[in-house]
Amino acid sequence: MSTGFALDSIALDRDSKVPLHQQLYQKLRLLIEARRLPAGMPLPSTRALAQDLGLGRNTVIAAYDQLALEGFLSTRPGAPPTLRDLPLGLGHEPLPHGVDPPRLSRRGEIMAAQPYHHGEPGATAFHPGLPDVGQFPFNTWSRLLTRRAKLASSDLFGTYYVTGYPDLREAIARYLTASRGVICTADQVVVTNGAQSAFDLLARLLLDPGDTVWMEEPGYYGAAAAFLSAGARLSPLYVRAGQWRLEPPPGPAPRAIFVTPSCHHPLGLTMAMGQRRDLIRMSDRWGAWIIEDDYDSEYRFQGQPIPALQGITSGERTIFVGTFSKILFPAMRLGYMVVPHRLLEPIKAALSATGHFAPLLTQAALADFVSDGHFARHLRRTRRLYAQRRDSFFQAFDRQLGQHMTLSRADTGIQQVALFRTALNDRHVTEGARIEGINVSPFSMQFRHGDSQSGLVLGFAAVGEKEQIRGFRRLKGVIERVASASNSPND
Repeated sequence: MSTGFALDSIALDRDSKVPLHQQLYQKLRLLIEARRLPAGMPLPSTRALAQDLGLGRNTVIAAYDQLALEGFLSTRPGAPPTLRDLPLGLGHEPLPHGVDPPRLSRRGEIMAAQPYHHGEPGATAFHPGLPDVGQFPFNTWSRLLTRRAKLASSDLFGTYYVTGYPDLREAIARYLTASRGVICTADQVVVTNGAQSAFDLLARLLLDPGDTVWMEEPGYYGAAAAFLSAGARLSPLYVRAGQWRLEPPPGPAPRAIFVTPSCHHPLGLTMAMGQRRDLIRMSDRWGAWIIEDDYDSEYRFQGQPIPALQGITSGERTIFVGTFSKILFPAMRLGYMVVPHRLLEPIKAALSATGHFAPLLTQAALADFVSDGHFARHLRRTRRLYAQRRDSFFQAFDRQLGQHMTLSRADTGIQQVALFRTALNDRHVTEGARIEGINVSPFSMQFRHGDSQSGLVLGFAAVGEKEQIRGFRRLKGVIERVASASNSPND
């Protein structure tokens, strides 16, 4: 080209979902910001560049127009576009010698150090806690959303209902009263962006740096991350041999106690009524909040469910947290809290300060989904399906992994814990499984104090029988490879 413009560094992916004009714009901008093209240099005409790259001229015009709009190019009629002189601050200039880059805050460092698990898309075997989203009635959901969007008044498009859309709060209160024995009115229900959002909000609102939170061990890493990020210290409430050990831990009295009594995370155990009453008495003695996470108790496959802890307390210090992600689908990002009346105004102010409130249009559609009976029908259908998958999961596990692992066989929840019979690094197994397209979570990440146990947390709800068999075969191969590497003299 007459301009000497370096075309060899521009490669466009014609199979990409990113439009070609956007790809070209990005490539040119990177060259300009890196100062590989000097100021004042004319670029090829749109016709010439289009011919050299095999593009339509309008594609090049669109890329040039965006660069000119952002101030990278100077254009005038009848002349090729010319690179403008960049300000000194633009581009990738190195920091002066001896100057460190900005660092995270102490809270940011704590947050960045917390474990998490989101899995890989498409790897449903054996994603812990994942429902079968293929069973969700999306046609019905789409119709309800469309109806609300068309007929909604202006109250759905503002931020008027910070604690939740009234129809949904009413529907949640009715459901919890009937199914979980929760004692509440609709005005005590606070809708959140999922349970994790509730934990983060409660940690900010209830805890000061240095406060102690008594928390289950093993226990839910997401809640622990929220409390630690707020500056709290965790004391272990050990769960061993099928029960909670309620001996007071050494150190200061707790400001809050976090428990999953109806379906322990991740073991799936249920706290006996006697222990629940003991826990309430201890909370009363210390003046501590109880945060009850009821994330998965709808799926109980043996016996009758025990009412929520909140329902047998005075309700003045117990906060009940629930989520729709295990019943409907996680990306809905809707959960709820049932809070004492005296917390409503502080929570409203905290929601306003943090912006944690959930979209009202989605809340309104969910209120219709519940009130029209779709929620109850979906729950009944998935209970039957998951019970069948749980049985086939047990059988396939015993055939493929019984010699390597011991399964907990919990009666509640849509996940199971399996422990290795011999010492293996569960994080190595998890990474090997990920490479094989299998989604599992290391059991060791659920521990914060002392020795952890090595095993896997395995979900079964989203995995059909044939996929279970294939998944366990691949997982067996991963475990055997990790075991072989662990026994290698060079390990």
